[in-house]
Amino acid sequence: MKPVTLAGMMAALLVNVGAFAQPITDGALEARSTAAAEASGGMPQLDFSNPLMLAQVVWLLIIFGILYYVLAKIVLPRFDSVLEDRRNRIQGDLEAARASKAEADAAMDAHRQATAKSRADAQQAIAAAQAAAQADATAKAAVLNAKLNEQIAAAEARITTARDAAMGALREVATDTADALVKRLSGLNEPAAIEAAVQRELATRGRA
Repeated sequence: MKPVTLAGMMAALLVNVGAFAQPITDGALEARSTAAAEASGGMPQLDFSNPLMLAQVVWLLIIFGILYYVLAKIVLPRFDSVLEDRRNRIQGDLEAARASKAEADAAMDAHRQATAKSRADAQQAIAAAQAAAQADATAKAAVLNAKLNEQIAAAEARITTARDAAMGALREVATDTADALVKRLSGLNEPAAIEAAVQRELATRGRA
């Protein structure tokens, strides 16, 4: 069966309408319309026996067919393409947003891990520095205490030597003084006895 195109259908309808309406003059058409209206008692626009009504129906079908063709072949596909593009664009934006959110979450997790690691490393470094400082301070304190002990021992030795020297000089002076007084007062010469008496006196006073 040979397919019928829209243009061929329109041409055939126009030829049929022209052939049907050609023998009818304007006066006859008007008279026929009036007679039909009077006979039916209705509106002449609804008189299907009127050739003008047939022509209007034909043109209505033609225009409807053209509009259907335009809508079906041109307008609706463009709407579909626009909606599909918009749907694809929205889907792409959603996927990009999901990917960006995943990257942001990964970056935030990496930042948290790096912060925690840095904090732990800093605490370890602080603890190590404190331990090193404590050990250094302890070593320096030990060295300083040793030096102080040496200085104190040397000072005590010097003090002991100086005291012994002073006590020896004091004993000698006291012995000589006592000997001189005894000789002057009694005329006796007893250096051993005088020295023993001076030693006992100094021992009694805690200066021996």
